[in-house]
Amino acid sequence: MKRILSITMLLGAALGAQAAMTPEQIDAKVADLISKMTVEEKCGQLVQRSGVGLTDYMVNDIKGGAVGSLLNEVDPETVNALQKIAVEQTRLGIPIVFARDVIHGFKTIFPIPLGQAATWNLDLVEQGARVAADEASSTGVRWTFSPMVDVSRDARWGRIAESAGEDPYLSGLMGVAMVKGYQGDDLTKPNTMAACVKHFVGYGASEGGLDYNTTWIPEVQLRDVYLPPFKACSDAGAATFMCSFNDICGVPSSGNSWLLRDVLRGEWGFDGLVVSDWGSIQQMIPHGFSQDITEAAYQGAMAGVDMDMENGAYNEPLIELVKAGKVPMATLDEMVANVLRLKYRLGLFENPYVDLKTANRFYTPENLQAARETAVESMVLLKNDGVLPLAPGKKIALIGPMANAQHDQNGTWCFDLDKTHSVTALTALQDRYGKDNVIYAPGLTYSRQRDTKGFDDALAAARQADVIIFVGGEEAVLSGEAHCRTDISLPGAQSQLLAALKETGKPVVTVIMTGRPMTIAQDVDNSNAVVYAFHLGTMAGPAVADVLSGDKNFSGHLPVCLPKSVGQMPLYYAHKNTGRPASGIVLIDDIPQEAGQTSTGCTAFYLDAGAGPLYPFGFGLSYTTFDYGTPSLSATEIGKDGEIEVTCRVTNTGKVAGKEVPQLYVRDLVGSLVRPVRELKGFEKIELAPGESKDVKFTLKADDLAYHNLKGERVVEPGDFQLWVSPDAASGDPVPFTVK
Repeated sequence: MKRILSITMLLGAALGAQAAMTPEQIDAKVADLISKMTVEEKCGQLVQRSGVGLTDYMVNDIKGGAVGSLLNEVDPETVNALQKIAVEQTRLGIPIVFARDVIHGFKTIFPIPLGQAATWNLDLVEQGARVAADEASSTGVRWTFSPMVDVSRDARWGRIAESAGEDPYLSGLMGVAMVKGYQGDDLTKPNTMAACVKHFVGYGASEGGLDYNTTWIPEVQLRDVYLPPFKACSDAGAATFMCSFNDICGVPSSGNSWLLRDVLRGEWGFDGLVVSDWGSIQQMIPHGFSQDITEAAYQGAMAGVDMDMENGAYNEPLIELVKAGKVPMATLDEMVANVLRLKYRLGLFENPYVDLKTANRFYTPENLQAARETAVESMVLLKNDGVLPLAPGKKIALIGPMANAQHDQNGTWCFDLDKTHSVTALTALQDRYGKDNVIYAPGLTYSRQRDTKGFDDALAAARQADVIIFVGGEEAVLSGEAHCRTDISLPGAQSQLLAALKETGKPVVTVIMTGRPMTIAQDVDNSNAVVYAFHLGTMAGPAVADVLSGDKNFSGHLPVCLPKSVGQMPLYYAHKNTGRPASGIVLIDDIPQEAGQTSTGCTAFYLDAGAGPLYPFGFGLSYTTFDYGTPSLSATEIGKDGEIEVTCRVTNTGKVAGKEVPQLYVRDLVGSLVRPVRELKGFEKIELAPGESKDVKFTLKADDLAYHNLKGERVVEPGDFQLWVSPDAASGDPVPFTVK
């Protein structure tokens, strides 16, 4: 990682980055510029348009000062031509900021964000964002709409793929790592991008896992679950925020002044730019919150949305509102200041153009290696009866729709993907084991295929082989925005094919490449080993070969629960205990006929799924084993302003080196509000040689135990607590301590 970061930092210096101005200097320049602007010029800075090429309408709009930011142009020569118009052919010469959705890589594609979260490796996540920023900025893109830190607890929701999963603490740290990677230590360097933290807020709580749907989130839950990752990113210096599509308790985020003005700017002191989501201001009309586009523009501006992404609200409607005195000039000036401040922070006034000599910096060996390392650490080993790792000389039957899926292995939000650079499992396994030892018969050519005509060839290949590797999952298009599912099992005839392969008697290794948690219980039963691989990106194939061969060890841990059934949604480890927690579970097939109504007990479980997930949050196996000692505490009592040190000895008890993720969880046993059964408060990724031990230390502060009460106060309440240091959210023995 240090090598890659040093290369990009040197490149930033070589590209002629200017020294950053002080905040006071920027504010003075912004104020001076605003004093010279007309209402039309001010409103023009608040408009973000989407367009590609030197079209007449775009050229004319830029000349007329009606575009502050431009989406989706990624040709550096065109970027420079458009920028030249803004800088040299307008009255005030204000540069445009070019933006693009760069979610998990620009050209070199990394695992989807949910997969990056599965690494539990903040350095790798920061490195991936740094690579993305360097590649994208080489085309002129200086603003990306990432990270997404929506806490996501419903696998039906397609956008869970873009998230860091179900936990606020993990989501916040992953978001901060991405912010640091995109922005670096100096945004004026031309190989950086402004991060945009999204979607503010509660979008991941959309009812029924349905995109754009309503949410009803009490303020205490909003503050304890959904806001903390955003607060962490704001504190880390994120340059911009994006408001969400959803309404919260009836108020769309694009018109929610409490969120944008009171919380984001008032409580947190955020002084960056807030942009709408695509069309989200206009969409307050179908929400039933705005009468027409003029009212929507008024509500967005007064709520604190600075820039209008493809809404048509901040052109004529906002100009008319300001001239009529309905939107105060002071409000307009504040919005414009936030836009101009970003442009100064990016160094665009001093260095507006792309250096064509260093443009299009893609697919460097260092970038590809970084993507490969991240893909390796993102894969989670769920099951292994000893079939893995695969020894050399094995005859392999490679089967399944994702085994040679150059496009789909990359996952959602890959607008700049060139699939010819994608290395698939087929190519990598043939390179590793030899073409003569890999019999490729996909059985299904794409994930949704129901036609079983390819089964015969797949089964024939399986009978010739020593081991079957089935690579299945979801195509890229089945997750992401507006791609929600009520059936989250393997699509098409994949499970049917897996069952048939199991019947051959040959060992089956199943690799699932997907954009979400899936219901795979039957597929696990039909497999000797199961690898969960959230869409892996450009270097998916080499990474898969690395871990299946044992050249690299598994170290991924789940950032979400894997459900037994879609009926468990939403599902998350940090649930409340209920007054009747699950016990004495009796499953549906074990109930006698004409059993009494209360014979199965009266506790919180499903008759057909029991209680809990198929695999818990934080779970992940390895080619070695780890032993956790009993955690020791520096004190068993902690004051309300104090802290304790928690130490746990972790030992590699296996025969190979491996990486492990000890996780610190706590529980508040009694509170003025019911508290979750566990909450993640710390983790560390460590590497141990065979037989090696390490004392992992966590500092637990009393403030880490705080939560919001019904008065909206953030409090640390005295009482009895428990903590665990464990490899997942469902194991380990609790250690008691007390807050006095």
